[in-house]
Amino acid sequence: MTPIRPTLLLAASLLLAGCDLLGIESAQAVAERRDADGRAVGGACRHAGRALEDCYALNRKAERAAVFAGWREMNDYMRENKIDTVAPQLGPPAQLAGKTARTESDEPAPAEGPAKQAKPAAQGS
Repeated sequence: MTPIRPTLLLAASLLLAGCDLLGIESAQAVAERRDADGRAVGGACRHAGRALEDCYALNRKAERAAVFAGWREMNDYMRENKIDTVAPQLGPPAQLAGKTARTESDEPAPAEGPAKQAKPAAQGS
């Protein structure tokens, strides 16, 4: 039985060392990731010229303390370096909620286009 014991110990140590490879995140890693995400959201909101309250409303899942910290850091950075805000190019979020991005595959096929245009012309004559 002695040759089995070292093999089992080796197998157990490999399994325990591989826990990170399985994609299991520790609670600390999750908290750090959420904090970093919140800071990024806050910084982006400040850079876009959004009020802190608007940032909270638009990003309900982000932690408020992290959003505030990111907003404040970006505010200080922008003041020190005299950086202007960048206006959002997409418009208000409420306006974008119903719209989806169109791609080339979303465009109608050429056979559909002329058929739609022919009907109004035929009805008008």
